[in-house]
Amino acid sequence: MIRVLCKNTQTKKTFPEGTSLLEMLYSFDFPQPSPILCAKVNNVPEGLKFRAYHSMTIEYLDYSDYSGRNVYSRSLCFLLVKAAKDLLPGAKVVVRRPISKGFYCVLEKNDGTEVTQEEVELLRAHMKTLVEKDLPFYRHEAEAEEVFEIFRGLGYEDKIKLLQTTGEVYITYYTLEDSADYYYDAVVPSTGYLKVWCLEKFQEGMLLRIPDRHSPDRLAYYEHQPKTFDVFKESLRWNTIMGLRNVGDVNYACQNGRGTELIQVSEALQEKKIVQIAEEIDRRFRSEQPIKLVLITGPSSSGKTTFCNRLAIQLKACGLKPEFFSTDDYFVNRLDTPRFPDGSFDFDNFDTVDHDYLQQDVLKLLSGEAVEVPQFNFVTGLREYNGKTLQLTEGSILLIEGIHALNPALTNLVDEKLKFRIFINTITSISLDDHNCIPTSDNRLLRRIIRDYNSGAFTPMETITQWPNVRRAEVKWIYPYQESADVLFNSAYLVEFAVIRNHAEQVLSMVPKNCPQYSEAHRLLQFLHYFTPVPDKEIPRTSMMREFVGNTD
Repeated sequence: MIRVLCKNTQTKKTFPEGTSLLEMLYSFDFPQPSPILCAKVNNVPEGLKFRAYHSMTIEYLDYSDYSGRNVYSRSLCFLLVKAAKDLLPGAKVVVRRPISKGFYCVLEKNDGTEVTQEEVELLRAHMKTLVEKDLPFYRHEAEAEEVFEIFRGLGYEDKIKLLQTTGEVYITYYTLEDSADYYYDAVVPSTGYLKVWCLEKFQEGMLLRIPDRHSPDRLAYYEHQPKTFDVFKESLRWNTIMGLRNVGDVNYACQNGRGTELIQVSEALQEKKIVQIAEEIDRRFRSEQPIKLVLITGPSSSGKTTFCNRLAIQLKACGLKPEFFSTDDYFVNRLDTPRFPDGSFDFDNFDTVDHDYLQQDVLKLLSGEAVEVPQFNFVTGLREYNGKTLQLTEGSILLIEGIHALNPALTNLVDEKLKFRIFINTITSISLDDHNCIPTSDNRLLRRIIRDYNSGAFTPMETITQWPNVRRAEVKWIYPYQESADVLFNSAYLVEFAVIRNHAEQVLSMVPKNCPQYSEAHRLLQFLHYFTPVPDKEIPRTSMMREFVGNTD
């Protein structure tokens, strides 16, 4: 017999060895507002069919938890892949990326045409039938070559490439009736769990919509994101030109000595985009209705600081004189900072910035006055004046960077014709394989963990703890203004995870197994394992990546 502590009930029970988490669930009585989808076993997420052979601590999770949402989403993707296999032989589903509160998927057909509305409707109807049948998902483990043989028969060369480059001896895969697939983590026990979703025609492909994280009994509200989608398509186009469809392709390229080339191309593409943005600002600065104010924002760890520095250089190359300050310098004094209900500081709240005072200074600067701008002392928590004076003269343009820079209330008294808005995001265009896209915020979280640790600001445990609040603040205060930007800049780096792996593994390994943060640290370590590491010695000192991994001497 084994002894199990359930954190949901804070009670212990004994079970025979080999009892599954799903079987144990029926023995514990606790409120379940939505279906349980997976569980943490000693702080490591596992599927409900996981069988226990040792005493352990478990915590059951539903869709409100990040792990639960991932389990649901990847199971839903498998459902779509299965439906396409049944209805459209020879066609191949490719799950591209999360967008618009769903997953953008394409259907690659032998004739090269895009998926039709009729085909989408047929797929949706068949998926519903599969859900109604409540078919079981099965988990298997086999030697790598045996799994590769199965995948070759299905035409899954992308999965073979990925798994060959990781060097695994045994591989876990899943089946749904006669369909086999690989997913890098657990799926739900059966199709009957997948009750809330929708499949719709979207752009050249389909949008697989998912439940709302706060109300999983209904679909998440659709967000129209045409500019974000265009940035993704632009990155995808360059990946295709370079023959890099998935991570397996990138790994092979790095293992064959092309790591330096990929770094150089990544740098060239980013610099090319910054030059284009600078030239557009210059064109509009010299137009009949000249802009005077450039507002720059982006979520945490998107690379705002480095971007601003590089943009300023390119603006100077255009003959302009950029002046710059951050909204952070206009923070209210620490004691006046808004707080959460628990009394902790809400540093991402709009009212953390003294926006009235900032706007008055902006108006003075735009009218030609000299202004002494403050500098916030993050040690003392006080706004200070240290003699930094700005004044816009002929040829000058004002740059303001900060998480609230695009919030209309920050500069509502400034004529809209004077403004140019830039939104920086990290839109990962590469996928692990055709059915496993990379979570949108993982690169930013890894960047932040490394930077916080290297700067001595926070331990990896503290950064992981803060991250959910950071993400909630981004959804509330930053992303609503993404599509209002004049231009979107993608700071994602083609070989980013390959470079980050060298820095992140050591830091993440410091997280103890007995703390709650270990769950996320473990997930990130497993994720990084898919990437062939690339040394950062070839990355220039001016690179966006240097803001996070630091400079080497």
